[in-house]
Amino acid sequence: MRAVAEVQVGLMTLADVEAVHRIETQCFPIPWSRDAFEREVTENQCARYMVLRENGTPVAYAGVWLVLDEGHITNIAVRPDRRRLGYGEQVTRALMQLCADTGIAYLTLEVRRSNVAAQGLYRKLGFEAVGFRKRYYEDTGEDALIMVCQHMPPAHPENDPFLIEE
Repeated sequence: MRAVAEVQVGLMTLADVEAVHRIETQCFPIPWSRDAFEREVTENQCARYMVLRENGTPVAYAGVWLVLDEGHITNIAVRPDRRRLGYGEQVTRALMQLCADTGIAYLTLEVRRSNVAAQGLYRKLGFEAVGFRKRYYEDTGEDALIMVCQHMPPAHPENDPFLIEE
């Protein structure tokens, strides 16, 4: 009998950086450095990252930069051996909820025009294509499709973990 994995989604911490960086290098031809993720967690006050942990180990993550009322999704990745389990959708929905709770009105992202699977997920989550960026990806010169989501989940500001109460 196969054991069921315990799956939890939460904010990325410094303890997650090494595993997140490993996922990044497995998923992207030009990965962010480990130091970049560390700075996102410790220094970038506009950055928010969610991590999906399976039995305590990060297997997916999603990040966003918050600027005024806009959130720009920086990266979403699922460890290759854990794909097609709904983890990408789960961690992205958690990130979207965090953004809504923080007061974000809409989200933007870029995705490779050839990445039909990711585009399908984003459409399922309410994103719409609004344009493209020519030769956006350095490794291949491929265009990026720009997508926007203006239909955020209902906000629960009391759940914002970064809320400062005086």
